[in-house]
Amino acid sequence: MTTVPETMRASVLRGTEDIACERRPVPRPGPHEVLIRVDAVGTCGSDVHYFEHGRIGDFVVTGPLILGHEPAGTVVARGSEATRHEIGQRVAIEPGVPCMRCTECRVGRYNLCPDMRFYATPPIDGAFSEYVVQHEEFSYAVPDTMSDEAAGLLEPLSVGVWACWKSRVGPTSRVLVTGAGPIGLVATQTARALGAREVVVTDVNPYRLRVARELGATGTIDVGGTGLAESGYQPDVLLECSGYAPAVPDAVRQVGRAGRVVLVGMGGDEVTLPLAHVQGFEIEVTGTFRYANTWPTAIALAGSGEVDLDRLVTHRFGLDQVEQALRNATTDQTAIKAVVRPQE
Repeated sequence: MTTVPETMRASVLRGTEDIACERRPVPRPGPHEVLIRVDAVGTCGSDVHYFEHGRIGDFVVTGPLILGHEPAGTVVARGSEATRHEIGQRVAIEPGVPCMRCTECRVGRYNLCPDMRFYATPPIDGAFSEYVVQHEEFSYAVPDTMSDEAAGLLEPLSVGVWACWKSRVGPTSRVLVTGAGPIGLVATQTARALGAREVVVTDVNPYRLRVARELGATGTIDVGGTGLAESGYQPDVLLECSGYAPAVPDAVRQVGRAGRVVLVGMGGDEVTLPLAHVQGFEIEVTGTFRYANTWPTAIALAGSGEVDLDRLVTHRFGLDQVEQALRNATTDQTAIKAVVRPQE
């Protein structure tokens, strides 16, 4: 029987670039919730953005906030009506719980629920803490062969899965992935797993491009030295994962007739599109917002080895080192994914 303490450590954002460990009460699970001991949490660009700027678009940090929305852990207690998981079950956590009543939820687009409660999105606390609670239906059992870190990284993998679904990647697809960060690398692997015959990845970081090739990219382009137009590559799917707004127009211009463009990366509030090319080639352009119903697919892809999530983990930190974890990508050119280990 696991003994649950009354208090826990949590890394709390108290203001812009002000984050520190504090003692917090351990949350108590509601009737359909489980209490999860957090074993690993990936860091994300949105965590960095909240840390550095205190806001993302309309989401503004107005009080103390726990960041972190890529967690995995172990069920240690259950609410009175929770039956999905046994105590001791290792789970990956989908970090958002929709209302399940609105129109978007009822037609299956629960990622667009206006009343979504999503970890680390103000004012909802995230998972840079020793324990969290989550609805049992949004906590997914993972196989024993999957590491804690990989289980946490099912969240960014879900972003890649959703992007590939939105772009209808399939066996005949020729895919261009712009940006070889964590999302670009999981999108690359997902596209290959879905049968894409070509996946070409761009970045300005040679190390990340090397990792992209290791993980299945059929080609890479260092756009620090070679322009996309010079490459001559014409995909029918563009997965824009860099979030670098000035790069978007050139990438869209490469897309062939009746191609699909999915804007995944979060950069500036506005981007420029080459409208004549979009219209003349009848290119579909869409954004993505989180994901819906992706966890079973993500677990299957990672569990089978078709997607290697452990390869993305380059750095590990404790709860008292969250600031270092959030600054890691800007201080180390070999950084891909920093993971926080709350129990260590």
